[in-house]
Amino acid sequence: MVKRLGLLMAAFDISGCPEDEFNDWYDTEHIPDREKVPGFLSAQRWIDVDRPEIALASYDLESVDVLRSPQYLAIGHRNPSPWTRRMVSMCQGVLRVAAEQITPGNVVSPRDCGGLLFMGFNLEPGAEEDYAHWMDEEHLPNLAKVPGVIDARRFVGIEGTPKYVAVYHMTSPEVCTSPAWLEARETPWTHRIRPRTRERLRLTCRPYRRERPIA
Repeated sequence: MVKRLGLLMAAFDISGCPEDEFNDWYDTEHIPDREKVPGFLSAQRWIDVDRPEIALASYDLESVDVLRSPQYLAIGHRNPSPWTRRMVSMCQGVLRVAAEQITPGNVVSPRDCGGLLFMGFNLEPGAEEDYAHWMDEEHLPNLAKVPGVIDARRFVGIEGTPKYVAVYHMTSPEVCTSPAWLEARETPWTHRIRPRTRERLRLTCRPYRRERPIA
């Protein structure tokens, strides 16, 4: 049996908390704690281009089992540090999802790319098989060929919501509004699938860059 990589994503609306303190917490405690956990392969931060108050973090995992390891449970979201409790109390949660990478199954997020698109949704009952064929046979292959797309991956959620997730890394956020992208996604099959999705969430992001040195 092929072991699939995992993904952990968390996004917050940080409009209700001090931005500098939020960034200090994430950069000096939250991410470093997770980077010490065996099985965490990458950690990246992003900012939504349309709503800059939305901060997103993504982590590649050796598998979703990493989130059940003693090392993660000691620092995970059910065992928060005092600083974590303080910051989370001032933020509005947008999403937290742990998911298994279905297609291609073993691709780790690239470093130093210029954009990320997160697409998440649920499906109406009975749509799962058609959705999976559409993603693997048409949608992901079409979008992966668009100039500026670095990778295209799909996931199924194990914890949190939404359950169905697609993640695209790009050279810039503008790639997913380009004519080539729009042409690649607008197919009869797409129009058949789209009405069967529910609770859609789209986040178009640029990389987070720290503006001041860590003290």
